[in-house]
Amino acid sequence: MSNAYSVPVDRSLLARRIQAARGVVESDLLLKGVQYLDVFSCEFKTGDVAVCEGVIVGVEPGLKARREIDGKGKWVVPGFIDAHVHVESSLMLPSHFQNAVLPRGTTSAICDPHELANVSGTAGIDYFLNASLELDLDLWVMLSSCVPATHLETNGGGTITSAQLAKLAHHPRALGLAEMMNMPGVLHGDEEILNKILGSKGAVDGHCPLLRGKDLSAYAAAGISSCHESSELEEAREKLTKGIAVWIREGSVAKDLQALIPLLTLATSSTLGFCTDDRNPLDILTQGHLDYLLREAMKRGVAPEVVYRSASWSVARHYGLDKGPNGSGRRTGAIAPGYQADLVVLNDLQSCAIDSVLKAGRYASEIMLPSKGIRQHENTIRAADPAAVDFNAPTGQVHVMGVVDGKIITSRHVSAHDAPGVAKLSVLERYGRGSKPANAYVSGFGQEFKGAIASSVGHDSHNLIAVGSNTEDMRIAMKSLRECGGGFSVVRDGQVLSRLALPMGGLMSDQDPESLKNSLLDLKKASRAVGCELPEPFLQLAFLSLPVIPSLKLTDQGLVDVDLFKVIDVRAS
Repeated sequence: MSNAYSVPVDRSLLARRIQAARGVVESDLLLKGVQYLDVFSCEFKTGDVAVCEGVIVGVEPGLKARREIDGKGKWVVPGFIDAHVHVESSLMLPSHFQNAVLPRGTTSAICDPHELANVSGTAGIDYFLNASLELDLDLWVMLSSCVPATHLETNGGGTITSAQLAKLAHHPRALGLAEMMNMPGVLHGDEEILNKILGSKGAVDGHCPLLRGKDLSAYAAAGISSCHESSELEEAREKLTKGIAVWIREGSVAKDLQALIPLLTLATSSTLGFCTDDRNPLDILTQGHLDYLLREAMKRGVAPEVVYRSASWSVARHYGLDKGPNGSGRRTGAIAPGYQADLVVLNDLQSCAIDSVLKAGRYASEIMLPSKGIRQHENTIRAADPAAVDFNAPTGQVHVMGVVDGKIITSRHVSAHDAPGVAKLSVLERYGRGSKPANAYVSGFGQEFKGAIASSVGHDSHNLIAVGSNTEDMRIAMKSLRECGGGFSVVRDGQVLSRLALPMGGLMSDQDPESLKNSLLDLKKASRAVGCELPEPFLQLAFLSLPVIPSLKLTDQGLVDVDLFKVIDVRAS
C-alpha cells in the first residue's frame, strides 16, 4: 500500500498518460456517459471520464480503456476535501480514520495535530506527518502554531517554538501553519508569534471567533487567510470581504452550518469551504462525514454544483493543492485532464447518495488499511490521586458558565452555587506536576443531572475534566481514567456505568470504527441514565477547558475570563 503522492512520475509514465489522452493507448478506467462537475464553469456536463495511472486524462468521447463502466444516470464530482480537522477528535488512529471517511467521499483532509502535540510536543506532529505517508487518503498536516494554546493552562508537550516548526516545515506532508489561536499575540505583535507566521512555508490558518472591525483587519493583515470559527452570519460575511476564506463547520459539538449557509452562493463559492473540525466516530458512521454537511447544505436550498465546488476545488485552490503541493505534480480538486482521479460517483445529486468513491483512480472499496502506529501504550495520565485532592469550589454567589448546545462558546451568569441546574466542574492537571484541581460551576447538563462524567479529552491541553452533581462520583470518574490511560467515563452512586479507554495520548483508541461506535452508544446511554440532557456531552465537556473561545472557561489554573484573558475568582463580587 502506497500513497499516490509517493509514486514517482517518470518520463515513461508521463508519456503513457499523454498517449492515453490522445486515444493512442488504452486508459485504465473509463466512466462512460456520466454527468460530471466542471468546477471552472460551475456546471454539470456530459462526458466520458478517462483515468490513466491515477490521473484524469480526458473527458471527451472516443477514448478506450481496459475497464469501462456504464455511467448513464450517474453524477461524478471531485473528491471532498475537509478544510480543517483534528483527527484525534475522531478518537481514531489515522488508518481507521481513513477507513471511516474515504468511502463517504472524503479523499483529502487538512489536519492540525495540536491535540497530540499538546500531550507530547513535536513528537505528536511527527506522528501524523509519518502516518500520512502510509495512507491513501491525502492527509495534509498544518503545523500546530499554538502549543500550548495560552499561558493560562498546563500541557504535557511544553512550548513548541518557531525554530522547532521550521525544522518540520520541509516534510513533504507539511502544508502550512495551523490555526493561529493566539489572537492577542497577533494583534500586539508578539515576536515569537510573528516568527511563526513569517516562517510558514504555506497558508496560515486562522482562529478568530467573533473578531470584527479593525482587529479583524489587523489579523488579516498579518497574512492569516482562513477561519473555521465563524458562528454568526455577519461575522463570516465580514471575514470574506477582508480576504479570509470561511470554512463552514459542522462538528459533533460546534454546529455552524445553519447560521452560515445563506452566505454560500455562486459568487462566494470560491472562498467558502466545509470542515468538520471535531467530529466523533458515532456521528461519522451514523450521519456521515463531509457528505452529511453537503446534504444539509443542499436541503437548505444551495445549488448542488455550488455545494460540490466548495467542497473540493475551492479548498484545493486555497491550499495550492490544485497546482500540486510541494512540487509533487499531483493536482487535486477538479475533474479535468492532469488532475488526480479523486472522484465521487453519485446515484443522486441532491441527497449526496454515494455509489462509489475513487482515490487516485482506485476504488475506495479496495483500499482498507490495518491499524498501524500503536504497539504498546505509555500511560500519559499522571494526575494526582483524585482520592487525595479537593474538588470543592467556593460557595455562595458564583460565576457560572453556561453550556450552549451546538456551540463551543459559553454563556455566563451569576447565581447561587446550588441553584437548580448548576453542576460542579473540575479540571485536574494530568502530567505529573502534582497540582490541585481547579474547581468551578457550569449549567446546561440538565436539571436532573445526578452523577458524574469525566474525560481526558479537554481541549487543548487535555487535562482531566469532570462535571458532576457530587464530588465523590467525580473522584471515581477521574480515577477510572487515571487507571486506563485516559478516555471517557460515566459514574453514578459510586459505580462506573460506562467507560471508553483512549490509551493513545488519552485521545485515541486502536478500536476499529464500528467498535468505537458501539462504545460511544453505550456511553451515551449511560449519560442519559445520569440525567444528562446534552446530545454530545463528552466533546461538549472537552471544550469547557479551551480558554481561547469566549466567554468563561476552566483550565487547571482556574476560571478564565476569555474576554479579559485572565483568571478570575469563582466568587462573584
